[in-house]
Amino acid sequence: MAKKKAVRAGGTPATVALSAAGIAFTTHEYDHDPRAASFGLEAAEALGLEPACVFKTLMANLDGRLVVGIVPVDRQLDLKALARALGGSKAAMAEVAAAERATGYVAGGISPLGQKRPHPTVVDATALDHPTVYVSGGRRGLDLGLAPADLVAATSATVAPIAR
Repeated sequence: MAKKKAVRAGGTPATVALSAAGIAFTTHEYDHDPRAASFGLEAAEALGLEPACVFKTLMANLDGRLVVGIVPVDRQLDLKALARALGGSKAAMAEVAAAERATGYVAGGISPLGQKRPHPTVVDATALDHPTVYVSGGRRGLDLGLAPADLVAATSATVAPIAR
């Protein structure tokens, strides 16, 4: 069973960004299995959380620019809805290497927080249904719990129904 542990000294760019912004959050580490079929569902199970309150960070290419979609781990990103939410015309999933370069994180551990540079971000509207949501803390095996309004504020996100 996963335990709540202290984050290693110095934290991750995500924890540093939240701390600098004065946003309250909790850290939740778990033993990550690199063979897991779904890193997001693995996190929910390891932490004993409902998948609907654990969110994954997905990078997409929207009309030639990288954007972020944040959706529950048990759902898929609706690329047409993401494009509509950001006023674009066509979105496609970003190449893994491009997402890693742009965020400074490795795939499976990409956090919406503390990225190398900000990207237009949309949080699925279902996040507002929960008192706390969980997102990647910037490495595999680390999730952060925070209020959905704080996630929206910290990422300057738009809130829209982008999950299917």
